[in-house]
Amino acid sequence: MISAKELKNPHVVRRDLLASLVVFLVALPMCVGVAVASGVPAELGLVTGIVGGLVVGFLPGSRLQVSGPTAGLAVLVYETITEFGLGTLGPVVLAAGLLQVVLGLARFGRWFRAISVSVVQGMLAGIGLIIVLGQVYAMADTEQPGSGLGALAGLPGLAVEIVTNHEAMTAFGLGAGTVAVLLVWPKLPAAVRRVPAPLVAVVLVTAVASLAGLRPAVADVNGLLHAIDPPGGADFARLADVTVIGTVLAIALVASAESLFSAAAVDRMQ
Repeated sequence: MISAKELKNPHVVRRDLLASLVVFLVALPMCVGVAVASGVPAELGLVTGIVGGLVVGFLPGSRLQVSGPTAGLAVLVYETITEFGLGTLGPVVLAAGLLQVVLGLARFGRWFRAISVSVVQGMLAGIGLIIVLGQVYAMADTEQPGSGLGALAGLPGLAVEIVTNHEAMTAFGLGAGTVAVLLVWPKLPAAVRRVPAPLVAVVLVTAVASLAGLRPAVADVNGLLHAIDPPGGADFARLADVTVIGTVLAIALVASAESLFSAAAVDRMQ
């Protein structure tokens, strides 16, 4: 968090405002993308990004880290919604957050040192693989199978769909172009890399699609206020279900592992 002394420095204020604008422009499409990948309406991703940004902005942080949307929990969120419904997601996430607070106060973070980094990296890699498989279908604007194995088995059929269906080919081409920009951008000169690659990819590919007259499927974002539907008593009552409790533990542990290993990586950078 910026200090009162730094607020009096115009250079610091100008730098932080510019950084905030860049983070906003990068996080906005990511909020929508992660929401869609998680199986929730796109507008809920925006609401989550707004609330998260307001809350995190008042908390102390690190100059080497930035808070924003992450896809690491997309698979767990998707499975939670599929099995228990969207209404249960709020209580589950709330319970997972409270559990993280309790674990932090109890200093359980030290026990993560006993877990091999390879185990955690393997777990995160598995989650990432499922996300990638799911997003390949999204890139081609085709329906995603309900499981990771189903997505893997359906890749040959997806390839045929991309080759034979013009709309699928167009959507996949735009997605592939976005990935190409993300891969090439880090190899450009440092002066150019000051602009974040995700921001460049989104703006550039969107401009190409507009100039070429392409009309791929887009995420519908309706009113944000209409998307807010607080959970009721029945949704909170489901926290007594053993299966739901297991989901709470899984989300809390995976989120904690990501945070702790990110912090460890930052410590090595200092």
